[in-house]
Order: sequence, then C-alpha cells, then structure tokens
Amino acid sequence: MASLPTVGRWSPQTEQPVFSPQNLSHVSHRIREAAHIVIDPKSGSIGVGFGGRYASADGFPLIGSLAPLYPEWLGDRSFNEVHHTRFPYVSGAMANGIATEELVISMGKAGFLGFFGAAGLEPKRVLQAVTTIKGELDPQRISWGSNLIHSPNEPQLEEAIVDLYLRQQVRRVSAAAYMKLTPHVVRYAVSGLYVKQNGQIGRKNHLFAKISRPEVAQRFMSPAPTEMIQALLQAGRITQQQAKLAQYVAVAEDYTIESDSGGHTDNQPLGSLFPCIASLRDEIIEKYRYQRPIRLGAAGGLGTPKAVASAFALGAAYVVTGSINQGCVESGLDPIGKEMLAKADLADVVMAPAADMFELGVEVQVLRRGTMFAIRAKKLHHLYRTYDAWEKVPPTEKNQVEKQILGRSFSSSWADTKSYWLNRDPSEVSRAEKDPKHQMALVFRAYLGQSSKWAIRGDKDRIMDYQIWCGPAMGAFNRWAKGSFLQSPSRRSATQVALNLIEGAAVLTRAHQLRSYGVALPDSAFVFRPRPLE
Repeated sequence: MASLPTVGRWSPQTEQPVFSPQNLSHVSHRIREAAHIVIDPKSGSIGVGFGGRYASADGFPLIGSLAPLYPEWLGDRSFNEVHHTRFPYVSGAMANGIATEELVISMGKAGFLGFFGAAGLEPKRVLQAVTTIKGELDPQRISWGSNLIHSPNEPQLEEAIVDLYLRQQVRRVSAAAYMKLTPHVVRYAVSGLYVKQNGQIGRKNHLFAKISRPEVAQRFMSPAPTEMIQALLQAGRITQQQAKLAQYVAVAEDYTIESDSGGHTDNQPLGSLFPCIASLRDEIIEKYRYQRPIRLGAAGGLGTPKAVASAFALGAAYVVTGSINQGCVESGLDPIGKEMLAKADLADVVMAPAADMFELGVEVQVLRRGTMFAIRAKKLHHLYRTYDAWEKVPPTEKNQVEKQILGRSFSSSWADTKSYWLNRDPSEVSRAEKDPKHQMALVFRAYLGQSSKWAIRGDKDRIMDYQIWCGPAMGAFNRWAKGSFLQSPSRRSATQVALNLIEGAAVLTRAHQLRSYGVALPDSAFVFRPRPLE
C-alpha cells in the first residue's frame, strides 16, 4: 500500500484522519467538506481526513483530495441555470390534478421544479390552476410547469390546452404519452423561438418530452418536420421568423427518460434505456450541429437515494419523481389512497388498460394491493376485443359486468356517457350510435376514467375500483422510509421527500467517490436514513 502514487503530504490540525471501518462509516455524510485521502505510514491503510493543511515534509502521504460536494451539483448545471432551480429535481405531472397547485408551489419555493397534473382536466380547471400558481410564484425567480397529454381521440382538447398555455405564458410544459409529433406540441415549442442580441437562438417556451422509446425520442430531438412548420405558418399560428429558426433546433431540449414508472410506461429498465437514448442524442447533435444543448433526465423507479444516485451516475441532467409524490400530503389523492400507497411493496403493482387509449390496447401501471381495478379493467378490455356489440356479450358476462364493475345496467351507463360526450364532443355520440362496438368502448372507458376520480374523491363505496397510478418506486420508498419520520403518510411532504432523496444521493455519490480512491468503506457508509431537512 505504501507504494501507491501520492501527490504530496497532508497534516491534520484539530482532527485526526480516520482509518478504521467503524469511523469510516460516517465520512461519506460530510459531503460539504473537502475530503483528503491519505495513507497511514504505519499500517499502509487508506483513510480520510478533514480540514488540516497541505505539507511539504511532515504529515500523511496524500493520494488526493475531493472537493466539497453539494446536492445542487449532482445534475447538469445548465439545467439549474436555464430553469432557475436550486436542485436538478422535478416532481412529475400526475394526471387529474393529483399533482396539485399546492404541490407545484411548495416544490418551487423549496428550489425544485414542479409540474401541474393537467391531463384529464377541462381547460377551465387548468386555467384555474395556472392562475393560482402564477399568483404564488414569481416567474423571474421561480419556475414551474404544467402537463400536455397527447390526445389522439380529442385533438381539439390538446389544441385548446396549448392555446391556454401560450396565452398565459406557461413557459414549461411536460409533453406526455406522445408516440408522434402533433401540430399542437410543435406549435408550443416553436412559438417561443427568437434571436438573442449575440445572434444565438433563444427559446421562451421549454418543452420537456417524456419518452421511453428511441424512435419517439428521435422525433422530438430532430427539427420539427418542414411540412408541419409550413402548415402552422400558413395558418398564422407561428411567425415567419419562428418557422425559419425551427430548422436549427430540436423540438424539445429536456427529455425525461421514463423507465419502469407509474401510469403510462413501457416498463424499461433505466440502466438499459438511458444509455441508448444518450447515444442517440449524441448522434443527432452531431448530425444537425445544434448549438443549444439537449439534456436527458431520468424517471421511473426513483424512490430511494440509491436509485437517485444511480440515475445521476448514468449521466442524468435531472431526476423526476412521480409515484412517491402521489402519497405525499400535497397531492390531490384522498387520504384513503395515500394509506393504500403507504402499504405497497415492490410487487404490488400491475399493468391495466388505459382510459385514454383503451381501443389501442395501451396500458398503464397501477397499484394492485387493496383494489380490484386492474382485474376488472382487463375484463372489460377482453370483452371489447372479443365482441362487436354489448348485445353479443353472453348473459352471464353481462350480469357480472353490470353488478360487479359498472354497478348498474349498461343502458344506464350509456345514458350518462352519452350525456357527457354530447357536451364534450357530440361526434363521439354520433359515431357510437352507428357503431355499437364504439359505444361499448365509450362505456368501458367511462368506468376507467371515473376509477381514478373515485380515488381522488375518496369514494368509500368504490374503494375496490380505485385506479391509483403507481410504479415499483413506491414499494422501494416504503421500505426505505420504514421506521423513520416519513413512514406515516401524514408526514410525507413532497419537499421533505425531495430533500431527503437528493441529500442522500449526494452522500452515496461521495461514498462511491471515496471507494474509487481506494478507501475501504464499510457497507454502512452507503446507508442514508430519512431525517428532517431544510
């Protein structure tokens, strides 16, 4: 050990270096101090010292020094600079307002970036949320955002939300569930393009593309399609200058790489997905010679400090949490649902048909423990695939659906569904009256859509039908929080969860740094327990 290359000597002043496993277990927590890696001349052991001074002759042989490490520095510094955040940490846009105004505001004031869960809400409700958030957060100092969900069945709704965001100057939007580009998401991204005084391209509107497939990432990373840009220009939706600048930039510059998460997910492992998207990003930047950066964030499965640290180790510019925030006090989920989430373990999740893309067979990941939703939703989708009309469904199956799932007759369910669509989009009713299979789909979609709202409202008569979007991160978080102040849902504030996760990630990153320098850290040095933080 004494033959290891050294860079000089280091002498302690008020505190001696530590070499024993028992003492080394705590050094990784001192992240805000410079750590000096030294050799014990007597035993040849490698240890860690703090403070002290560099020496020329006396003291301990010095292998190297680690500068202070702050949670704020774990991601890409440009993320914090562009989005005016203290930490490279984002709370995701959980749909139906589960990611509430309160959650977005509290995250923003604590130095994080929060997205409001606009998916599934009417424009009037989204406007109310945007107005509330704007009234609480100074846009010059604190950033926030809102969600834009791909709506293939309701393009007019997607357009209306984009109109709202542009009018209200919502500068950050999380685009979710997109399989391809639409004129509406492109319009939002392009509308904010301008030329800075130094001649470089700037953008006022920042689009976060939530992706889990390379082919989707490629569409967002490339310049917007020329034909789409020209159509927007001819329709007067963008300016001539914006149309020209669009060919030199990617549609989005921040990409949330979504692995095995709650809600819409392809269940991909982050360790495999992230490097693939990163390689694609590098190829595209070289191909188009972009002058602006493309940042890659990580989401899915991030429920512990170790998971967050591993995401940053992969090269994530920022991290995004979702499932764990749903169980926090600021979320829009009823306390009954939060208690259910607090009891979830790793395997207590399952895939189920998605309400918004029911006919396409798209699925979402939901909580399994304590609810029958997934089994019942799959039953409905099986019937939809098998039969062309409700009248063709066998009587025994009809009886089961009406009594156990819909809770009433199919005709009664259709009456309410029809009334809903007459107000929202009458063309759906016209189509359903001509196509009984589509009528069946609308009724079944109504059950799926209401199931998440029952959980939000806390409808006790419908507990077994609760649809609660949830990924394995929830189970991992519960195991990590067990026995700590975060075990109780009533004490889980989104900001405390975020502070603990990113502080813990910094501690574990420091532990890895020390180990890579040859320090024989015990396993206890890689443990971070929840604690109240400010």
